[in-house]
Amino acid sequence: MIAVRIEKPEGFEGIEGLVYEDAPDPQPSIGDALVQVRAASFTPTELTWPLFTDRAGHDRAPLIPAHEGSGVVVALGYGAAGVSVGDEVYGLIDGYRDGWAAEYVAIEARSLAPKPTSVDFVEAAAIPQAGLTSWQALFDHGHLESGQTLVVHGAGGGVGSIAVELARWAGAHVIGTGRASARQRVLEVGADDFVDVERDDWGTAVGQVDLVYDAIGGDVLARSPAIVKPGGALVSVMAPPQTDRDDIRTVHFVRDPSGAQLRAITRLVDEGTVRPHVGAVYPLAHAREAFMAKSTEHIPGKVVLTP
Repeated sequence: MIAVRIEKPEGFEGIEGLVYEDAPDPQPSIGDALVQVRAASFTPTELTWPLFTDRAGHDRAPLIPAHEGSGVVVALGYGAAGVSVGDEVYGLIDGYRDGWAAEYVAIEARSLAPKPTSVDFVEAAAIPQAGLTSWQALFDHGHLESGQTLVVHGAGGGVGSIAVELARWAGAHVIGTGRASARQRVLEVGADDFVDVERDDWGTAVGQVDLVYDAIGGDVLARSPAIVKPGGALVSVMAPPQTDRDDIRTVHFVRDPSGAQLRAITRLVDEGTVRPHVGAVYPLAHAREAFMAKSTEHIPGKVVLTP
């Protein structure tokens, strides 16, 4: 098959190491589904993540990037359950496996869910990473409840915008933050209020909240413990929150693949509650340009690759 592969992360965030080339056809193992890829999406920093060795420390390069995607099931490994040949699916793959930037991907069947019928393959590929990250941040780690007030740092990005939609569905009052240029986008996806974090007094403007979900990091994360109510929580996907407060919970986590949670998200997409946010589409052969554009041009929404 044709795939995009990278030998090692050299150059600008590893982007210069991406090569469009022939690769061995994946074979579904026990519990796997083999999916013909229709679209793949990525996180621009994933080429620098420490995934070039497996969990036992063995070198696994060259590897195929793009941890999320959509496609059609074409074969099943022994014991694979929950999907059938011919199903249109989408999912997030275990980061220690080759990803979706290829013509085919072998993925655990339990990591897949039916593709929402209301969107195409390109839009579906933009959902799993942002959707699962935000679902787990808000509900598994943040314990968000109806009537609470939530701050989403980076609400204009691909992850943050879905978080706003999920939180509104859950009955929360949502304050989105970001640069001033993101205001309209954040309010359009459903935030009740917007605060510009480039203002020195943004913490005062926010006030006290039950939950902070951080997708920015840096100084914004460092200042966020001060805006959490006693008994509240600060959840970050960027770095472990640092604070001497013992009356709030702090969480840093890496999202997990989950077909079950994606099924719930599928229903919300088909109901119109959650909308995919695609910023640009590139052919798979232009993956290097796609990674570079997403890394340098501040493209709103996800960038999607199509074989």
